Amino acid sequence: MLEIDNVHVHYHKVAALKGIDMAVPEDGIVTIIGANGAGKSTTLRSISGLVRISKGEIRFAGKRIDGLPPEKIVALGIAHVPEGRRVFPNLTVEENLRTGAFLRSDKAGIDKDLDEVFQHFPRLKERRKQWARSLSGGEQQMLAIGRALMSRPKMLVLDEPTMGLSPVLVQEIARIIRDIVARGVPVVLVEQNAELALKLARFAYVLETGRIALQGSAHELHDNEHVRRAYLGG
Repeated sequence: MLEIDNVHVHYHKVAALKGIDMAVPEDGIVTIIGANGAGKSTTLRSISGLVRISKGEIRFAGKRIDGLPPEKIVALGIAHVPEGRRVFPNLTVEENLRTGAFLRSDKAGIDKDLDEVFQHFPRLKERRKQWARSLSGGEQQMLAIGRALMSRPKMLVLDEPTMGLSPVLVQEIARIIRDIVARGVPVVLVEQNAELALKLARFAYVLETGRIALQGSAHELHDNEHVRRAYLGG
């Protein structure tokens, strides 16, 4: 579904990505792990059009998307949940969710999807009229994911969805990600918790200083000695 071919990204003269190649199938979870500064978030931002690539190609469902503005990429079916949640603090939970459908005009479909999001996230339904700023960190993460689902994505891109959450909420977010994939939406996951990422994913890439150092099935990489020493704590 998604193909990244020899992609380079520069911030001014600094190379952030140095010719990466990746592929994401039509189902399951592909994860990208690596140290801080390895280029993980830059990879996701290049997919969603938030940064321009310097060289290479990105194709989604056979269509080249590098160079398109972010709203056109959303319209094609890629929804990006950025690191840090970034909900609108002075809008209510329901208003935040409805912003995710800003490119849609099918009112009945939007209302139906809102009900489905509330089924996924009962806590959001309980708090639908509360200001987003009043939610806990875990609830804001649920809100950010729910807002992305309101665009009816064909692919979901998640950047550090469990950062700063308690172990209980980490497991709840993991369950939600599994549920989304079970509904037929593939996920590209960047996650600092490499143990969790490799348990959730089918395939994995290891990024180191802007290059792909390793790739393979998540199970294989979980048992790889270098990955265990560098990212899994021994």
